Amino acid sequence: MRKGAVWLWLNRPERHNALVPALVDDLRAAIAAAAERDPAALVLSGRGDSFSTGGDLDGFLDHAGSQDQLRSYADLLVGGLHEAILDLLAFPAPVMAAVNGPVTGGSTGLMLAADLVAMAQDAFVQPYYSMVGFGPDGGWTALLPDRIGTARALAIQYRNTRIGAIEAQELGLVSGGGPASGLAGLIDDWVGDLGKGYAQTHQATRQSIWDARRRTDVRQRLDQEKNRFLDLIGRQGALEGMKDFTRRRA
Repeated sequence: MRKGAVWLWLNRPERHNALVPALVDDLRAAIAAAAERDPAALVLSGRGDSFSTGGDLDGFLDHAGSQDQLRSYADLLVGGLHEAILDLLAFPAPVMAAVNGPVTGGSTGLMLAADLVAMAQDAFVQPYYSMVGFGPDGGWTALLPDRIGTARALAIQYRNTRIGAIEAQELGLVSGGGPASGLAGLIDDWVGDLGKGYAQTHQATRQSIWDARRRTDVRQRLDQEKNRFLDLIGRQGALEGMKDFTRRRA
């Protein structure tokens, strides 16, 4: 009997699945539990209208009473996110993402860690770092340049470019898409394709591409991102940027 996929859902729809430490911890625990089930694939998606809008700015502002407190919170959140990305890269079966809506900021790393990405036709990817004053995290410098080239990765972040589903597919970030309601069916087709081959081959392919040496390199790059994020988070410009952004969003 062919094994099926395990679906994991980011589940803070009332906050557009914005990341906080508890959500990231739950995600890491769920990834570990899924690995024990030896599935045909792991699929990550989001509840509601968004995949995830990155770190919850209200969480940062709630810890902005002192620079030490803010840096500690940012270290916990960004460090946890980066570990989750590495967990996905080390997962023993193919990883897929069903991007049901916008994915912004560091949450993009969860998409970049997937082997196959299905994106809803009205979804988009956007960094937003330059609009807030953060350093990029979640693989925007650690993973994205290897996928689309350094010049494109820089231009997207400098200009805060919004990448729609069609362009994301042209860039090679997305494998297919359509209406949000059809993403599950598309994922099922991909899992069915996996079932036509040997799971041991899929595992060997993934393990060869994301071997320990390459994952160590990614970890070092993610650590650099986190360090720069922590350096900028306590600066006055970032605090003002967060407050301005939340005012515009309200």
